[in-house]
Amino acid sequence: MIAEVQDRALTAVEHAALAKLVDGYRDRCLWFLRADFLPATLVEALRVLEAIEQHGDLAAFRETRRLRAWLSPPSNATSAAS
Repeated sequence: MIAEVQDRALTAVEHAALAKLVDGYRDRCLWFLRADFLPATLVEALRVLEAIEQHGDLAAFRETRRLRAWLSPPSNATSAAS
């Protein structure tokens, strides 16, 4: 799914929201990343969200899903049912 996303830089608002989440789950879920790492692009953000979903608790899963939906661009493609 990440491979299908067109990469772009995060906005300041997106970056701030992700920084808060990353800092909250860094020790438990993102121990393998540099201590100062924060995602700067959409692809990096999605990879970090995926790691938090996999290694975090239910609250982490819910928060990552909320942020993932917020970061996902609306589709202009015609649906299969159309």
